Amino acid sequence: MSDPASPMADVATATAAIEPIAPDAVPEAAGAPPPPQAGAASGRRAWLLTDAPASRAQAAWGRRYQAWLAFRRNPLAMAGLGVILLMLLLILLAPVLATHDPGIQELGNRLAAPSSVHWLGTDELGRDVWSRLLYGGRITLGMVVAVVLLVAPVGLLVGCVAGYAGGLWDRLLMRVTDVFLAFPRLILALAFVAAMGPGVESAVIAIALTAWPPYARLARAETLTIRHTDYVAAARMTGASPARVVLRHVLPMCLPSLVVRVTLDMSSIILTAAGLGFLGLGAQPPLPEWGTMIATARRFILEQWWVAVMPGVAIFAASLAFNLLGDGLRDVLDPKQR
Repeated sequence: MSDPASPMADVATATAAIEPIAPDAVPEAAGAPPPPQAGAASGRRAWLLTDAPASRAQAAWGRRYQAWLAFRRNPLAMAGLGVILLMLLLILLAPVLATHDPGIQELGNRLAAPSSVHWLGTDELGRDVWSRLLYGGRITLGMVVAVVLLVAPVGLLVGCVAGYAGGLWDRLLMRVTDVFLAFPRLILALAFVAAMGPGVESAVIAIALTAWPPYARLARAETLTIRHTDYVAAARMTGASPARVVLRHVLPMCLPSLVVRVTLDMSSIILTAAGLGFLGLGAQPPLPEWGTMIATARRFILEQWWVAVMPGVAIFAASLAFNLLGDGLRDVLDPKQR
């Protein structure tokens, strides 16, 4: 028999006295899986909203998610985003949603009122207004996207280089910017289109040549406040070249303000593109561009109002939606509004 006073007996007695530990009492830090009631969505939300991110990627995604939550609390901005997404969906599905060929003429059915056959009526040549509105959105909004893709990088780069370099480069680039800012945008665009000839490509280039100066001014102002910060000085001390400092440290800090300005400026770009089409210097008939549609239908606006009103409503809705979206992005991205 074993001696009750032996050390082995004491160990056996202590082991028997220990109660079993419930599985749910094991802390998650020890490697146990999360409780069953915690779904994947709540786990992702907690991962995004954590106060102690484990990596730079987690911190970046957390900032984006918090910005989305702040943007979602603005109902007008959400309405603008919804209208823009709806318009993009409609023009992308134009071949499916169009009830008629936008170029087919039916002179016997010209200026027909809206009906079950022609949802928004027909124009002066018997063409379906609904179908032309869908395909015209591709041209008008496509011109806007092309202009933004051209002017945003140019204006951002010019402004950052001028603000960071200073001296002669700053004076030279800003004087060129002032020359473009001295003329009204539409008047200057008309001059460029008249020199290059009417057409969609000429209109895009003309609008782009007149739209970049405000972005350059904004980027320069942001760069002047950034170039003296500690992290830029630290990058220079590590041996980074001026080009690397501008591209890797200055440009990313200027992007939020530029995104807000571009979104707010899209409505004026839409109006400029439609204005050039209305004056006959943008898209040429029979292309169904919204401004061109209004120009060809302006003499019927009192009797057959739908021919000119429908593309006008589309221009108004797109401009208003971009303005609402820009206001919401400004509240989220602009640090001065926080």
